[in-house]
Amino acid sequence: MSELQFEDSLRWTQEAQKKLKNIPFFVRTQARQRIEELARAADSDEVTVEMVEQARLEFGQ
Repeated sequence: MSELQFEDSLRWTQEAQKKLKNIPFFVRTQARQRIEELARAADSDEVTVEMVEQARLEFGQ
C-alpha cells in the first residue's frame, strides 16, 4: 500500500495530498478519515490544505 487512493472519496488538492503524505503511515488512514469528516461537515466536496491544518490543530500533532 505505497500509494494513497483518492479516487473513491472527496477530491483532495495537491497541497492537501502532500500534507497527508507527511503524516506517519500508521495513523494516515485514520487521519484521512477524520479530515474528510471535517470537509463533509463543512459541506465541501474538496479537501484543502487549510482543512488538513485545521484537523492537525483539532486532533493534535
